[in-house]
Amino acid sequence: MTIRPILIHPDPRLKKLCDPVTELTDELRATAADMLETMYDAPGVGLAAPQVGVMQRMLVMDCIKDPEAKPRPMVLINPEVTWTSDETNTYEEGCLSIPEQYADVTRPAEVKVRWMDLEGAAQEEQFAGLWATCVQHEIDHLNGKLFIDYLTPLKRQLITRKMQKLKREKARL
Repeated sequence: MTIRPILIHPDPRLKKLCDPVTELTDELRATAADMLETMYDAPGVGLAAPQVGVMQRMLVMDCIKDPEAKPRPMVLINPEVTWTSDETNTYEEGCLSIPEQYADVTRPAEVKVRWMDLEGAAQEEQFAGLWATCVQHEIDHLNGKLFIDYLTPLKRQLITRKMQKLKREKARL
């Protein structure tokens, strides 16, 4: 397994619609393992394939934050939301592609998601709380949408400028 570099906004790949996964390959499974290792190392609770430059509809997540609890790494291939609750939750979201920037985002409090696992089996689960927020955030990535797209244009522009400055500083190192 390899820790992969995470793309930093603004990067045009983060704004593109990802292609569906059409074949489960050993390469795809290795990418999923790398993504989980990268997510845990960051540390984060979710990571979408385009964040590591893979333009396919795959994400990983694990919202177990208690170090005493057993981790629950999940790989979702071609995930789709099939139901959303009318009730909403507002969470302060961050993103591994937009480091050290956070903002309140309101989303459905619960969602039902259908996906394929690494063995090709269909899965479906209803998520609530942080899990619901995380899976919606990561599916947004697969559709070329970032959490800052939910903010006012001014806030979005300020964060984008900070990220451009961060990228310039990293390029100098």
